[in-house]
Amino acid sequence: MSSPLIEDWKRKKEKSSTENREIIKRLSQKKGKQLDVLADQVHDAVFKKIDCLDCAGCCTGIPPIVTKADVTRISKDFNLKPADFERQYLTVDEDGDTVMNATPCPFLLNDNKCSIYEIRPKACRQYPHTNYLDFSKNMRLHAPNAGICPAVFHILREIENRIRN
Repeated sequence: MSSPLIEDWKRKKEKSSTENREIIKRLSQKKGKQLDVLADQVHDAVFKKIDCLDCAGCCTGIPPIVTKADVTRISKDFNLKPADFERQYLTVDEDGDTVMNATPCPFLLNDNKCSIYEIRPKACRQYPHTNYLDFSKNMRLHAPNAGICPAVFHILREIENRIRN
């Protein structure tokens, strides 16, 4: 059963892309350490209410960037040569990034768990880029991610609420 926050996001996400961009525009004026600290706090609070396994929007909606270090680590675990792993699972996208070649991710299981969770790509470990004092440096990602991840959607709104009050 999905959380009330996920259900709220599902109802609002289609109409909210302009609002997400406007929130980011306002938050961009507040960039810096204070915003990053607040984002960390809000991130933790929102993720206490949302279980990623109820959604998996990231795994079904966007192929992650896969670094050379990711390829080395994952292919070793699969007992594959890195070139064979790349040929089987990766592609280069329109931005020139190396990404998974399928959406949903080929490692996503039916219960929304990741079959390579312990060795997953760095991009997967860092998603949705709203914590670890990295919020400000990832501003360009938050508006589009709010359409993919209910947590980002609610994190943006809660940060803006706290700044206003």
